[in-house]
Amino acid sequence: MTKTVLVVDDDPTQRRLIQGVLEREGFVTALAESGDDALAHLMAGRSADVVLLDLVMPGLGGVDALKEMRARGFLQPVIVLTAQGSIETVVGAMQAGAQDFLVKPAAPERIAVSIRNALKMGELVGEVDRLKRRAGGQTTFDDLIGTSPAMRQVKAMGERAARSSIPILITGESGVGKELIARALHGASDRAGKPFVAVNCGAIPENLVESILFGHEKGAFTGAVEKRLGKFVEADGGCLFLDEVGELPLDTQVKLLRALQEGEIDAVGGKRPVKVDVRIISATNRDLTLAVKEGRFREDLYYRLNVFPIEAPSLRDRREDIPALVDHFVRRFNVEEGKGVVGATGEALELLKAHDWPGNVRQLENAVYRAIVLADGPYLQPHDFPAISGIMPPAALAPEPFHPMLPVPQAYIADMPKEAPVRILDERGHLRTLEDIEKDLIQLAIGIYSGHMSEVARRLGIGRSTLYRKVREQGIEGVGPDDPEADAEAA
Repeated sequence: MTKTVLVVDDDPTQRRLIQGVLEREGFVTALAESGDDALAHLMAGRSADVVLLDLVMPGLGGVDALKEMRARGFLQPVIVLTAQGSIETVVGAMQAGAQDFLVKPAAPERIAVSIRNALKMGELVGEVDRLKRRAGGQTTFDDLIGTSPAMRQVKAMGERAARSSIPILITGESGVGKELIARALHGASDRAGKPFVAVNCGAIPENLVESILFGHEKGAFTGAVEKRLGKFVEADGGCLFLDEVGELPLDTQVKLLRALQEGEIDAVGGKRPVKVDVRIISATNRDLTLAVKEGRFREDLYYRLNVFPIEAPSLRDRREDIPALVDHFVRRFNVEEGKGVVGATGEALELLKAHDWPGNVRQLENAVYRAIVLADGPYLQPHDFPAISGIMPPAALAPEPFHPMLPVPQAYIADMPKEAPVRILDERGHLRTLEDIEKDLIQLAIGIYSGHMSEVARRLGIGRSTLYRKVREQGIEGVGPDDPEADAEAA
């Protein structure tokens, strides 16, 4: 998803110039003319992934606005912009929670790099927090991605079930995220922080299922060279998640039923039962009612497990969640692969939303992972998903040569009209005013030199501060300042 940058500056010219820089880099911009407006924007729930914040503004200043954002729980990365680059100013902004500091006028490339670095740091912090919550059994339903009706139903049902100790059976196709739902159930319950033990019943050899679940004593069978506690004892006080529970052998189903009814287990070779306090959450991608009819699953165990069923929807039944899922996976794999991908283009997202996804969320996750590895630009394109789009990535292009002086782009020359691009005469044949001609000439120069204001000033033969003053006075729109040594008046 496209990232939104909130630009907070009391100078309308600066806001327009920075907006041009950001939109050329593929970001969406939101504008605020004061610290109060920025807070109102955030408190209204409007989008802002990064905040570009001017420090010196009338009313609520930048540092005070930043402190207020943090006090109200807004944790978006903040980059401060100011013409005052003293050490005291830098230290004060960083102590208030700023991620970066730019002295105006900042080069467009410097602004873009700072924003991408701030996004990358935010992704890293978010991924660390997610892993900490997962390791500590603190995953909640807020960690489930998606706001589709199907996911809202899952969250509503899960939050109700989490507050009790009722057995839960999660059904759904392979790859829909049944284990994540189980972890959210555990994290939202009064057992949060206690052990969460997951067992894939379909991946355990049949002759080892009983030992792995219930444990065994030393010497209980050939190869039992030491005592094993088993998954039930490991999960004591917490939650045991039995994934693919329909794969359990019938003799193990008998012992599982007794463990559920009596709250105690019999280890293989044990002399007495062991009491356990475990909440059971089970999951399956099979039709257990059919397995009961065919005699492959015990009917009494089925009714014992299926007290509170929750159906996890397939991805094709919640296509509106795909952009949010892609955004989540992009952030995660950026951290793992050290990449700086911002998101996916609208065309790529429409392609992904139109796909059927037989492998569900797991398949989408793997597709995004591969696309992150393939991606050369800031946004994922359809050709980064060749298995879905059928479009192969283009061959790598040779890098353009570096020029110390900015030339006029050849494409711009080719498209330039043959007549004079700045009109001297008006429609009636009279001379236009000098101010109007000058405004058009400055606008033309900004376009030719892609907003590099130092080059524009050099070509026009005027000072940088004079150029910035004329841009403000005449309301000229263009691309932002690029010379850190430009006169402070430009701020």
